[in-house]
Amino acid sequence: MEKNFKYLIIGQGLVGTWLAYFLKQRNISFAIVNDSSTASATKVASGVMNPVTGRRMVQTWMIEEVLPFAVDAYEAFQEKTNSKIINKAPVVLIHPSQQMKDSFDYRMDHDNVYLKNNNPLTWDSFFNMHFGTGEIDSCYCIDLLSFLEAGKKHFQDNYIESNFDYNDLKLVDKGIEWNNISAEKIIFCDGVNTMMNPYFKTLPFAPNKGEALIVEIKGLPAKHIYKNNLAIVPWKENLFWVGSSFEWDYTSTMPTEAFKQKTIDSLNVLLKIPYIITDHLVGIRPANTERRPFVGLHPIHTQIGICNGMGTKGCSLAPYFTHQLIEHIEHQKTIHAEADLQRFKHLMNA
Repeated sequence: MEKNFKYLIIGQGLVGTWLAYFLKQRNISFAIVNDSSTASATKVASGVMNPVTGRRMVQTWMIEEVLPFAVDAYEAFQEKTNSKIINKAPVVLIHPSQQMKDSFDYRMDHDNVYLKNNNPLTWDSFFNMHFGTGEIDSCYCIDLLSFLEAGKKHFQDNYIESNFDYNDLKLVDKGIEWNNISAEKIIFCDGVNTMMNPYFKTLPFAPNKGEALIVEIKGLPAKHIYKNNLAIVPWKENLFWVGSSFEWDYTSTMPTEAFKQKTIDSLNVLLKIPYIITDHLVGIRPANTERRPFVGLHPIHTQIGICNGMGTKGCSLAPYFTHQLIEHIEHQKTIHAEADLQRFKHLMNA
């Protein structure tokens, strides 16, 4: 492998993979440093892209720009890497309460773009449906494990399997040096590890813990996502990802019996068909207090950049904002104001 690059990318999760992919598409030299033994939020995430969020059934932030870009990007990625990554999967809403049904009905009549009615009888043999059903269109499932594997193979000539130690990073004129490698820019895409980064540790990170179960549910159609008080997302053959929790004040990064039992109780109420729990996953999401990404170059050390903080919407946000970061560095294009790192330059100038 060469020792001189334009970009050194730290982390091959969702964001790092997209950054590397777009650089490779442009024939811009890069190396990606990743320690595959470390925990990754991407590896345990559901992989859902959903244009509607929350109990009020509102459109997610920037979805009209972000979603079409993301769908095109995943489809191009899978064609380039000869892999199967993206599947369209409408969300079947099984209303958990009268309040949620009323919220859905209200949105159906006001500013509705993605919601539609469906036939509850279609799902009657699978679920207990006391408050009816609805549907969210333009939703997708991303096979994140296949995505990461295909990315690693695609970048194999640029891939370095290694832990990254911040103490080994040296800033030099017009770039950086790390372990006998030099680059013009170093971009940190290493999730919650960036909280320990001396150049970005003052950013308002607010990581949260998420747990999910992998459940075998034979006979449940795998072309839809199902949502009640929990989400049931196609994972592999006959397997579904079921979750997730959002814990801001967690004391352990391990799976908990409390989450498992709560999820079992919910499944027992919801499902009419049998199921078997096969795994229990846990991950720490690199979120922040604003719930908006950190994208850009350090205000003082401009050879150092970050693309992080995508939170629960990472599958849809990551392609869009990694592309914006490259456009910003290579062509001085503007980064969206709500994601631009410069909004926190006062925290990093100290």
